[in-house]
Parts: sequence; structure tokens; C-alpha cells
Amino acid sequence: MYLSSFIHRDDLFDITERWLLGRLEPDDGMRITKILICDGFVLGQTLEAVAAVLLKMAHGQPFQQEHIQFKGQLRDAICQNAQDGNTRTKELIHLYQTNPEFFYREAPINGAICVDQQDHLLALYRVKRPRRIAEKANRYVANWIFQLVQDRAREMAEERAQEHNVPLKELITPPKQMDFEFITAEKDIAGRFKDNNIELDKAALKIHDVGGLKIVAGEDKLSQLEKELSKDPNIRVIGRENFSGSYQATSLIIEVPWDRERVCRSYMDLRAWDRYLERGLPEAELKKGLEPFLEGSKPTLKMELILSTFADMVESELGNSLHEERIIAQRDTKVYRGYIPMNVEFLIEYLFAVGVSPQIHIDRLPIKLWGRYLPDTVIDQIRALYKMPDCELFC
Repeated sequence: MYLSSFIHRDDLFDITERWLLGRLEPDDGMRITKILICDGFVLGQTLEAVAAVLLKMAHGQPFQQEHIQFKGQLRDAICQNAQDGNTRTKELIHLYQTNPEFFYREAPINGAICVDQQDHLLALYRVKRPRRIAEKANRYVANWIFQLVQDRAREMAEERAQEHNVPLKELITPPKQMDFEFITAEKDIAGRFKDNNIELDKAALKIHDVGGLKIVAGEDKLSQLEKELSKDPNIRVIGRENFSGSYQATSLIIEVPWDRERVCRSYMDLRAWDRYLERGLPEAELKKGLEPFLEGSKPTLKMELILSTFADMVESELGNSLHEERIIAQRDTKVYRGYIPMNVEFLIEYLFAVGVSPQIHIDRLPIKLWGRYLPDTVIDQIRALYKMPDCELFC
């Protein structure tokens, strides 16, 4: 899990790697807490600043922003002043207004919408929530480990081929034998984690979209915006992907610098420490400002920039490419569903829970990659971080 939207991404990756190998250090809880406070605030402030720059490029008009906590707020804003009068858009908006609860209104989001003076939606930016980061880490690790398991299973097949003195392509393997070799290979990989005999592939585990920004405009304006981006010395486009089919948009991965002086000033001006008082750190320490947390930080961060027409935005929030339906589909179409990637998801979710809980010291890791657990395990462990009482029916 290498979160390129964070400015302490290497430190967080090192902690994550150790946890996946079952190694906990005494100050991990404290370090994670400080990283999530610092990097979360820096990312939010940088998203806001980049949104202002891009909106000026795309629309060149004043805008106002509103922070949102639920997807229903975004979908209400989409419907409030529809910009596009095509039949499909009108149909989707009508469906939403007829039965809004059917459209995952209560799905949480940590972001903001930007609208013009007529309340037309111009942009959306958000920071991915910890639960979604953990799910994505599961998928990335699953793909990586699946390749490792396949490679090991292939080695076992090659060994059998040599024993029988036949080429691998001529080796006939019964399905039960294939299943046995795959399970054995999975256990071998789990053993390597347990023995600290494996190194995570940082390149395969990069997640660029913890910070995300969507600009909504006509196709001409979006095309012009891309040209402007190529000329901007402070914005570097490092990846581009066009989506077609039910979901249509252009996704860019951009790298931008963040303004240390402005961010630190905003932290004080906004009394940002107030929102972190339940994170286990002394109030006096939080009030000293952000500067003490910035040691070892990177000067740039990456985020996803999505360019979308209003019609495609409506389709992605209300239509065939409904965002939550895509999330569910991603969960259902994993290439590899073994216990190792599920344990990764549990452990990453617990890591973030430690960072936002009142506990800054933990004495053990409740999840080991080579073990097997139910979701109840991580739920109970997260409840314990908040000292929530057990909810047993019989004591």
C-alpha cells in the first residue's frame, strides 16, 4: 500500500510492510496518528488549491464550495440545476427524485462540491475514506499475490514434469492435483510472510487516487483544459486513461507541489487542531501547528483528476455506471479470493482505525497474514480502540 497522495508515503509504506510481516514497533500507533493528521490535512488543502486553479482554467468564473459528508448531497446538487437537457439526463434525474433512497444517499464521502452562481455543478473533490483504501489495497495485493501463487504452482508443475521426464506442456494434471498445488503454493507464500522472507513490490501496490478531483464541463472546455495542463509548470501529468462503455470519462494522474507556508498558515487560521482532539495527542501539542509533523515529508503529491461532461457525471451517479454499483462489482470480480488478501484488507482497515482513534499505543497486531479471521474479529478490535462495551446478549 503505497499512497502517493500522502507526503509521508514512504514512512507509511514501511510501517504497513512491517505490519504485513507481523512486526510491530512501540511507536507505530503514535507515528500512524501523526501521519494521518498531517497528510490528511495537507491533501485536503492541496485538493482545494488545485481545484481553484483548474476551475479557473476550465470555466474562468467565480465559484463557491460546500463540504459534503454523504453522496445524497452530491446527487441533490446534480439534480438541483441540471445543465444538460437531453432525454437520458432528464430521465435519470426524474428517477432519482422519485425514489432518492434507492441511490445510496447515505453512502459517506469526505469531500466538497464547487458550484457557480446559478448552483450549476462545476467540480467535486474528495479524499478516499479508509475503508475504501483498505478494499483497494486488498485488490492490489490480491493481484500481486495471485501472480506469486501462480508462479509457485507452475514451479511445482515443472518439478512433476521433470520427475516424469515430459515437457511441461504435455503434462496432464488432474483438477484435484491443480487445486492441491495452488493451495500448497498459497501456504508457501503465507509462510514467507510469517518468516519475514518476502518483500512487497512497491510499484505493484501504488494507489494514486486517495486524493481525487473531478472537473465537469463541456467537451470543448475539457479538451482545452488538457492543453492548458500540458503547459502548466506546476502540474505534471504522469498517467492518462480513457474510459468508455457504461462509464465514460478521462482519468489523469497528476503530480503537484503543495504550498508548505500556506498549508501551515491555514492549519492555524482554521483552528484545525479542534478536529483532531480525539486522536490521542495532547491538545497543547496539536496547537503548536503543523510544522513539527512535517519532518521527512515529500515536496509533491499525486492525485487523480477526472474530466467529465455533465451528462456523463449524471450517468456515473444516477445511471448505468452508478459509482456504488461499480464498487460492488469490483468486490465481486476479484481474480483471487484467498485468505491472504482478505487479511490485508482487515489489517489495513485496523491500521487506519488506530490512526483516527483515541489510542496511540497498541501492544499487538490482531491480524496475521498467515492466519484466518472473520470480519467480526477486526470489528471487535476496532471497537476496543474506542473502549466500546461488548454487545453480547449473554454475559
